[in-house]
Amino acid sequence: MPPSDPTALSAGTLSSALAAGELSAAALMEATLARIDAVNPTLNAIIALRPRAELMAEAEAADTMPRRGWLHGIPIAVKDLADTAGLRTTYGSPLFAEHVPDADDPFVARMRAAGAIIIGKTNTPEWGLGSHSFNPVSGTTLNAFDHARSAGGSSGGAAVALASRMLAVADGSDMMGSLRNPAAWNDVYGMRPTWGLVPGKPDGDLFLNQLATDGPMARNPRDLAALLDVMAGPHPLQPLSRPPPGPFTKAFDAPFGGARIGWIGDWAGRYPLEEGVSALCEAALDGLAAAGCSVEPVVPDFDPEVLWHAWLTLRGLAVAGKLGPLHADPETRAQLKPEAVWEVERGLGLSGQEVQAASARRSDWYRSLAGLFSRFDALALPSAQCFAFPAEWRWPETLAGRSMDTYHRWMEVVVPASLVGVPAISVPAGFDSRGLAMGVQLIGPAGGDGALLRLAEAARAAGVGPESGGSWAG
Repeated sequence: MPPSDPTALSAGTLSSALAAGELSAAALMEATLARIDAVNPTLNAIIALRPRAELMAEAEAADTMPRRGWLHGIPIAVKDLADTAGLRTTYGSPLFAEHVPDADDPFVARMRAAGAIIIGKTNTPEWGLGSHSFNPVSGTTLNAFDHARSAGGSSGGAAVALASRMLAVADGSDMMGSLRNPAAWNDVYGMRPTWGLVPGKPDGDLFLNQLATDGPMARNPRDLAALLDVMAGPHPLQPLSRPPPGPFTKAFDAPFGGARIGWIGDWAGRYPLEEGVSALCEAALDGLAAAGCSVEPVVPDFDPEVLWHAWLTLRGLAVAGKLGPLHADPETRAQLKPEAVWEVERGLGLSGQEVQAASARRSDWYRSLAGLFSRFDALALPSAQCFAFPAEWRWPETLAGRSMDTYHRWMEVVVPASLVGVPAISVPAGFDSRGLAMGVQLIGPAGGDGALLRLAEAARAAGVGPESGGSWAG
């Protein structure tokens, strides 16, 4: 029988309890809303919460109808960068403060079809830019473990809602670490899947921009896999979407036989890391070594500065393509945050030759990675270069004695996976002496999502993760 507080359960356990009639969707909704009432006023992770009467009526209806999927009756709040039909979606921008979409994004529609009850949205930075979830519409989301610090981003609201037990499972998105940085800082799992597995918005350019993807977040790898099974799959309006190799939950059926892991660390000093980051990540990898993995330091034969400049070019192109029309109008430009204006103006100044050169460098890195994956099953990097910083900062201007030359240079460690669309999972690595959480990225080859999920589960079973970590500051 489930405990008296169902918000303490994993999503998989909730699903089983609901299917067996041991828990009603109405009781789960009552407990979820009570939890939100208790902690969200402090954390500000969930926004646009639907009226209680509507949610209770929907939960009660779920109890009387046939189950639609494993999410049937489970409350979910959707990241505020994804469109939700009939529910306010702002993208963190004052320009869209009252925007209500007519249709769901594809993965949202799939979660609804699997029985999820959409209760509201999770907070994000304006347009998802930067790993710090604050915006002029909904304010700042605070770290689950230190309420004076950043939640990370752009999936900061989702990560905090998971860590504080307001949600059992959540969606997020990741262009530059947005599923990984906040997961690391809030002691949960965030997975950036192979690009193309989860279809994005079916509007705008469908071919050129291959940087951002939606993906799952959870408190354990099995829930991560189950949500990815719902989100993933081809879409008729996504020409580059790919079919999943099979249910990702099947990845856990086979016994774990170990894995070869290459630890990149700070890339021979090229990535500045706050003191304590490497030590926590290496301790987590020691846990995997105890589970039968081999862990070997490796320095890729590639200049990370080349990756960074290719990233700046392709990201600028993508942001300018999306926000360029808002920038073109002086009235709407005045309501874009400075970081967005900087990205757009950089993108608008690019030549075709610069974009082609950046894509060529991206291709060189993919080929280099293929060589590394012939030696290793997974590569490892810290999920973030620093611990959660004070919530009143916009971003860290210095890190480990080095000046950060852009608003996101301190996130550079996530670029190796993002630039070429390979899968990566942030696995919780523990807490420092101040009680601040950190994670380690496990990165696999394109299409290797199932093996990566199995590796994350092996880490959890070896004692790496929330079960051996700290307690939420509630």
